[in-house]
Amino acid sequence: MSTESNSKPTVAFIGLGIMGAPMAANLVKAGFDVVGYNRSEAAVQALVAQGGRGAGSTAEAVRDADIVITMLPDSPDVEQVITSVLEHSHPGQLVIDMSTIRPDVSRSIAAAAAKVGVRVLDAPVSGGEAGAIEGNLSIMVGGAEADFEAARPVFEAVGSTIVHVGPHGAGQTVKAANQLIVAGNIQLLAEAVVFLESAGVDLERGLRVLGGGLAGSTVLNRKSEAMRTRNFAPGFRLALHHKDMGIVTAAAREAGVVIPLGSAVAQLIGALVARGDGQLDHSALLKLTEELSGRTTD
Repeated sequence: MSTESNSKPTVAFIGLGIMGAPMAANLVKAGFDVVGYNRSEAAVQALVAQGGRGAGSTAEAVRDADIVITMLPDSPDVEQVITSVLEHSHPGQLVIDMSTIRPDVSRSIAAAAAKVGVRVLDAPVSGGEAGAIEGNLSIMVGGAEADFEAARPVFEAVGSTIVHVGPHGAGQTVKAANQLIVAGNIQLLAEAVVFLESAGVDLERGLRVLGGGLAGSTVLNRKSEAMRTRNFAPGFRLALHHKDMGIVTAAAREAGVVIPLGSAVAQLIGALVARGDGQLDHSALLKLTEELSGRTTD
């Protein structure tokens, strides 16, 4: 637990991947006592080198923490880890799941936590690796208003747009909508890149002027250079966006909402993952767009 020498809460951070590692580091910079756990020991040691503390298990990380944050790949991972967290939690502890998972899973987790007196928020983020490093993520939070306010200092250490969007599961619903918009934007940007290049337009200049008009977007600002240079090193992997599009298409179907454009992009992402490109950044939608246009770049 936090001590007099450190007035800020002790935070257990579970999941030190592409997003989790810089988020945990930003919490350390903000003065939190951060205890990190990850399946990869190297990630834990990297956090220790930045001023955090390491744990050898979920139980060790959680035992004395005021706040527990999870940042994991998918719903089954979160369910498994949260089960362990609740086994070693204490009443009043606040668990914040910042992963992107199904809204119904978030609601089930909150119900299970309530039985042992643990508070829960679902708080998925948007902004990619760059946003995580810069500490300016967009955070959409579902859960009780009082718990949201209690967690605000933590959110402010890792994000810049922080909004309580409703009850448990609402954060994940908003994140699903976010992933729908992002996927559509990336695909349209990919189509624009192929279109401009096919006409012999200077791509850097064309994208620069597009960015200053109504076509401008964070997606264009963050992803156009990767497309222009064909550098698809992962900031957000296609495999994860494929998972997210599965969440939004299922949720939309359950709600009776049609997403024709989203469904088409989901199929394109799925095709890239199926052929082995899942570890590339989602800007690699450009590759398939080029191929469908008969214009490949080696």
